[in-house]
Amino acid sequence: MSRALRIGTRDSELALWQAQTVRDRLEAAGHRAELVPVKSTGDLVLDKPLYELGITGIFTKTLDVALLREDIDLAVHSMKDVPTALPEGICQAAVLERASARDVLVHKGLGFLDGPGTIATGSLRRKAQWLNRYPAHQVTGLRGNVNTRLKLLRENSWDGAIFAQAGLERIGLLPDNAEPLDWMLPAPAQGAMLVVARTSDTAAREAARPLHHEQSALEVAVEREFLRTLEGGCSAPIGARVHAADGQLHLEGGLFSLDGKKAFRVTRHTGSLEAGGTGDARFQDAGEFGAACAREILDSGGAVLMESIRKILAQ
Repeated sequence: MSRALRIGTRDSELALWQAQTVRDRLEAAGHRAELVPVKSTGDLVLDKPLYELGITGIFTKTLDVALLREDIDLAVHSMKDVPTALPEGICQAAVLERASARDVLVHKGLGFLDGPGTIATGSLRRKAQWLNRYPAHQVTGLRGNVNTRLKLLRENSWDGAIFAQAGLERIGLLPDNAEPLDWMLPAPAQGAMLVVARTSDTAAREAARPLHHEQSALEVAVEREFLRTLEGGCSAPIGARVHAADGQLHLEGGLFSLDGKKAFRVTRHTGSLEAGGTGDARFQDAGEFGAACAREILDSGGAVLMESIRKILAQ
């Protein structure tokens, strides 16, 4: 295309890395592209937990507005931050190949796991799962970009803090003292990068299309439908991981009480996926699988728990 594609991004080091990756791939395909960094409310207000800010899509809303105003042509997001319903006029242009979805514990020694300890995280999902496994521990709030959170961990007496492995790896900050948390369910779509465009901008959508990785898109579509059906926002204590293998989709999901004392889990897999299927029908079938897994949790007592969580977060 003749015009340079303006790529909107948050201005943290990780967000810029993600946007630069998209820019580089677009330029390698022969397109001209430039970055347009912006500040989101989630980046500016760091003295409150995310759930207290009461804004769905707090890290994406500013870019959505810029996109609809035609100040930018594409926006790049960490997909776990994106609401399950995109704003009217904005559509998914590409889901890049997913990195690790795993959480890691950056720690100062693991001896505390057998006794009292304090862990830092700003995620209700991580907090709930940690307390479910280590009910005697304390969990303290932690906000800011990756660099800020690592600095705060060094400066405080906490025993550790929880991060997304992909975020640390992408900017070369995964330390040796990072313990993989294979038992912790990640946020739906964690590790995936999403490129969005205006629905009406055919040229920008076509430019981004070669960046799309179908298996990653299929996996996160199931996870996001699982989240949507549970009616949990980005801050809700809900985790899910889907993996496509051997012609099947394997899902492990969970809903947790805020104090970690209650946990509703589901583990299921689909029948065989149609080989070579790439159309909307395949994604609709996969989405229904995610919804069915969520309904299993809701029917087993999760609906009552979700209602109590909503009431607590609304206070």
